[in-house]
Amino acid sequence: MKKVLLTLLAAVIFLAPATADNDRPISPDQLPAAAKTFIQQTFPDLTIAYAEIEQGFKTSYEARLSDGTKVEFDGNGNWDKVDCKYKAVPAALVPDVIAKYVSANYAGALVTKIDKELYGYEIELNNGLDLKFSTNGQLLEIDD
Repeated sequence: MKKVLLTLLAAVIFLAPATADNDRPISPDQLPAAAKTFIQQTFPDLTIAYAEIEQGFKTSYEARLSDGTKVEFDGNGNWDKVDCKYKAVPAALVPDVIAKYVSANYAGALVTKIDKELYGYEIELNNGLDLKFSTNGQLLEIDD
């Protein structure tokens, strides 16, 4: 009985990583409606160059836009992360309190990446700083 349990446990341990990275390309039309609407409204001048579904313990989606911007969505098509590389993310995505903090403390810096987290937001500036904020906009951490 112990051997059977150990064998099953080993199988689960070895199979879990194989199913955790189950990414596959999809047609942009296969993105959830909410994701397509978000892209059309937030990036009206860009097109979807590539889309992907990531299925593991939960489903998520990724879209690469024609200018290289990467947008990640949860299984319902709600945006989770926007990475514009070297350009500013659309101002509407950055909560006002965070935008004001960045403007007051890092004049001229651009928010190039924003990531929704359980605790709040993580943003990356074009000067290389990563800032973590709570859901109410309180600065939690600075990482360079």
